[in-house]
Amino acid sequence: MSDFENPVYYDEDADVSILDNRTVAVIGYGSQGHAHAQNLDDSGVDVVVGLHEGSSSRDAARDDGLRVTTPVKAAEEADIVSILVPDTVQPAVYDDIESALEPGDTLQFAHGFNVHYNQIRPRADVDVTMVAPKSPGHLVRRNYEADEGTPGLLAVYQDATGEAHDVGLAYAKAIGCTRAGVIETTFREETETDIFGEQAVLCGGVTSLVKQGYETLVDAGYSREMAYFECLNELKLIVDLMYEGGLGEMWDSVSDTAEYGGLSRGDEVVDETVRENMEEVLEGVQDGTFAREWISENQANRPSYTQLRQAEQDHDIEDVGADLRALFAWGDDGGEEEVPADD
Repeated sequence: MSDFENPVYYDEDADVSILDNRTVAVIGYGSQGHAHAQNLDDSGVDVVVGLHEGSSSRDAARDDGLRVTTPVKAAEEADIVSILVPDTVQPAVYDDIESALEPGDTLQFAHGFNVHYNQIRPRADVDVTMVAPKSPGHLVRRNYEADEGTPGLLAVYQDATGEAHDVGLAYAKAIGCTRAGVIETTFREETETDIFGEQAVLCGGVTSLVKQGYETLVDAGYSREMAYFECLNELKLIVDLMYEGGLGEMWDSVSDTAEYGGLSRGDEVVDETVRENMEEVLEGVQDGTFAREWISENQANRPSYTQLRQAEQDHDIEDVGADLRALFAWGDDGGEEEVPADD
């Protein structure tokens, strides 16, 4: 344990033997699913992968030495059912497997969206937990194989048996998260902070800031190449420093000129109006406006999503970036191994 605001658990706080004589069904075998299933298997847990008959991931799971059956049959066999398919299809999957659950089983998620926004209403006689590694699945797997850990989150939404917390913590240990630390949270906190972070900072905010900076330089007559390097390419260097040692590590590593310029001008760009906009975004997450919009968007076959995605792909920064990245030493090494979306 630690002195953090939320409790943090490590290997010594979890007991994997709780999973002895229990079967875990991993529903889905994409980014998170393949990592959870393989790590659980390597930890000695009995694992079965649930995939629909036409899934392209069935062969991959079998090639990895795992048993594969349908989601319903996997749920019938299992004591713990970990639903790791995309948010948009989880309600339909739950509808299929609900009758296969037995009283006292554990229904588990890696993100709280559908439970928090009432798209899935779990039966009252099952435990409902969340174990959410804070990393893409391929890193969860890679870190486990390297005897390292991936930080994770643990939440209990429903404790029908009185054992939900211990079972969730055992699962977190079996996939390697307690090696690094598992923070206790709630479905509400995880869901709302995750969606807000994606929209306001990590995905929406950063990409908008990068594009605005790029356009400002290009419109002022500077070359597209220089604008790309200064506003996009070097972002990784800054983020890596912040990731390794926080904002202080970044400020200590850049030049005095960069530090003074950033400290004195940053708030002129990202000012109080941005904070007000962020608060509006957060309110839309908290009151369910975004969730309802996203659910409706999927029901309508994603027209706005498709349009927004195409506009992003058509931005000038993508053209110049593709040309410049082809010149980099790592441009033809294939990059990270691609992992399909969970299905």
